Amino acid sequence: MQRRKFIRNSGVIALGLSLAEKAALAAPQRSTNSLPKWRGFNLLDFYSPSGKPTSKPTTAEHVKWMQDWGFNFIRIPIPYPYYLNFDRSRDILPEEVYHTDPQKLEEIDRVVMLAQQYGMHVSLNLHRAPGYCINTGFHEPYNLWKDQAALDAFCFHWNMWAHRYKEMGKDKISFDLLNEPTMREDMNDQHSPSSPLPGELYRKVAAAAVAAIRKENPDRLIVADGNAGGSLVTPELRDLGIAQSCRGYYPMAISHYKAPWAYKDPENLPVPVWPGQVGNQYLSRAMLEKYYQPWLDLMKQGVGVHCGECGSWKKTPHEVFIAWFTDVLDILSSAGIGFATWNYIGDFGILDSGREDVAYEDWYGHKLDRKMLDLLQKY
Repeated sequence: MQRRKFIRNSGVIALGLSLAEKAALAAPQRSTNSLPKWRGFNLLDFYSPSGKPTSKPTTAEHVKWMQDWGFNFIRIPIPYPYYLNFDRSRDILPEEVYHTDPQKLEEIDRVVMLAQQYGMHVSLNLHRAPGYCINTGFHEPYNLWKDQAALDAFCFHWNMWAHRYKEMGKDKISFDLLNEPTMREDMNDQHSPSSPLPGELYRKVAAAAVAAIRKENPDRLIVADGNAGGSLVTPELRDLGIAQSCRGYYPMAISHYKAPWAYKDPENLPVPVWPGQVGNQYLSRAMLEKYYQPWLDLMKQGVGVHCGECGSWKKTPHEVFIAWFTDVLDILSSAGIGFATWNYIGDFGILDSGREDVAYEDWYGHKLDRKMLDLLQKY
């Protein structure tokens, strides 16, 4: 009798523990992220410093598809020369970085308003700032990290945007200060060595721009990209009351396979696999978890985090891309971190990517990567 009672009671206790464990697993995990879990795309309408569109203009139909598919975020990377009026047959002069073109600004307004018409939060990003861009292709008159004149111009541009969108609520538009900062000695030489910015130098530049924005919008939501091209948390920015933006490109052996701007010899790279050995490193989810842990730790300190760019270029084998990107999005999403793929229509996108190993679905004249879309919708 005692043995039966012991077995019965043990079973009840075991059942209780099992139910408790199941309940704990089933309960939604509360995110520590102070930012909304925005999900969407980068739009490249104004991506070129030439002042000429790099793609067909974004239409209401394009944004409506995003809304219908469940997305709510658009990041607009803009090089400042796009919206300037100056003689483009020669290098820009320092005084010309202040010559804004009303017509070009209205082009940007159109996309901002269009996005908001369909419930998208807009992140306005200076992809090129006076004196800095991670890409070359435009001759800067000075260096943002060294020259006060460049910093003054940087603040001018952000104050201009803050004034222009002064009446828009912070739920509708936010400002992403500078795309992927690094320390490069020569801003105009793509082969000039680059390294992470000294944290205090980054703080100096970011703090000046934040002050310029808050003169117009004290409550404007502001984001700073991670150091070293968006990959590293910047502790020195914590007390500025701004969020930080990570990247979803790690490792580049997957995301930038055969990308000509990323490698000197892009045709002789080891074929990527996920997970597995690629070149001299073993690629796995574990390496991703280690890579993103500092960003998760940053959120616990009250700093909002978003992934402003992610995805892979069209040459990565599609099945490898999907397997890797599933792990990236799962890690980010589980932590409450949203994302924006680079881009929407084009080489990294869900439409017209040019991948050669995808069974595309016709979508109103576009080629839709349904498998990628399904993955994005899942997270």
